[in-house]
Amino acid sequence: MAVPKRKVTPVRQGNRRSHLALKEKQLVECKQCHQLTLPHRACTVCGSYNGRVVLDIEGKTQRKAEKAQKAKEQQ
Repeated sequence: MAVPKRKVTPVRQGNRRSHLALKEKQLVECKQCHQLTLPHRACTVCGSYNGRVVLDIEGKTQRKAEKAQKAKEQQ
């Protein structure tokens, strides 16, 4: 079993861990609803990306509500 010959100095340990620091999320403003979103992803509020709607957010919330209602009725 390998055992270190000498103690690792704090500087060397810090250099090894330098890339482990937490980074702040890079956010951009949606062009349609002006909410902050992750870059290169569809907006989770309005469902638009690159100036056009790609996600049906309203339909998704309606389907989710209907599913919850059915589950509530079955209980």
